[in-house]
Amino acid sequence: MDVNTKLFISIICTSFFTFQLLFYFVSYWFSAKVSPGFSSLSFEKKIEWNSRVVSSCHSLVVGIFGLYIFLFDEPTKADPLWGDPSLANVNIAIASGYLISDLSILILYWKVIGDKFFIIHHCAALYGYYFILKDGVLAYVGNFRLLAELSSPFVNQRWFFEALKYPKFSKANVINGILMTVVFFIVRIASMPPLYGLMYSVYGTEPYIRLGFLIQCSWIISCAVLDVMNVMWMIKISKGCIKVISLIRQEKAKNSLQNGKLD
Repeated sequence: MDVNTKLFISIICTSFFTFQLLFYFVSYWFSAKVSPGFSSLSFEKKIEWNSRVVSSCHSLVVGIFGLYIFLFDEPTKADPLWGDPSLANVNIAIASGYLISDLSILILYWKVIGDKFFIIHHCAALYGYYFILKDGVLAYVGNFRLLAELSSPFVNQRWFFEALKYPKFSKANVINGILMTVVFFIVRIASMPPLYGLMYSVYGTEPYIRLGFLIQCSWIISCAVLDVMNVMWMIKISKGCIKVISLIRQEKAKNSLQNGKLD
C-alpha cells in the first residue's frame, strides 16, 4: 500500500467518524441551542433534522474547497484527465467519507429517512470516486461534480423551515426557495454542457485512451446516473417554485381587489 493510498484511507476514515460525531452528538446540542423549536420535534423529525445538518456541513466544506480548487489549482486545471490530483483528491476523500457515513445512517434509520434515490446517488458517486482515488485520474472531473453540493444547504434550509412550520409565504422561506432554485440550476444543470463538452473534446485522444475502457465507461455511466436524478430534482424544485410565485401573485391580486384597486 503506497503513501497516497494510506493518506486517502486516513482522510476517508477521519471524515466518516467526524460526520458520525456531528450526527449523533453535535447536531443535537447545536440545534437545541440555536433553534428552540428543535426540542419539540418528534424523534423521526429529529433524525432527519440531524441528517440534514450534517449534509449542510459537508456541502459547505467540500463545495467551498471544491470551488477554490476549480478556480486556483493550476495542475488539475492544466490536465483534466491526468493532472496532479493531490489537492482535489483530498476533497474527494472527504466527500467519500461523508457518503459512507450517510449511507450507514440511511440504512440504520431506513423507516425514517430511507430513500432509494439517495442510495443510488451515493453509490454512483462512490463508484466514480473509487477510480479517481485508486488510479489518480479524472480528479478535475470529480472535483467539478462536487460543486453541485453548493445547492444542498438551500435544499436543507427549505426542509428546516417546513419542520418549524414557517409560513410558506414568509419572506425567509420565499427568498430561500428562489435562491435554492437558482443555485441548484447553476451548479447541477447549467454545469452539464461544460462537463459533457469536455468529455466530447477529449474523446479519442491519447490521454483518454490511456484511461482504459473500464474507467471510460465508469466516467460516462456515473455522470449519467447522477445527472438523470439532478434533472428529476430540478423539475420538482422548479414546479414548487413556480407554484409559490403563482400563489403569491394571486394573493396580491386578491388583496388589490379587496382594497378597491386594480394594479
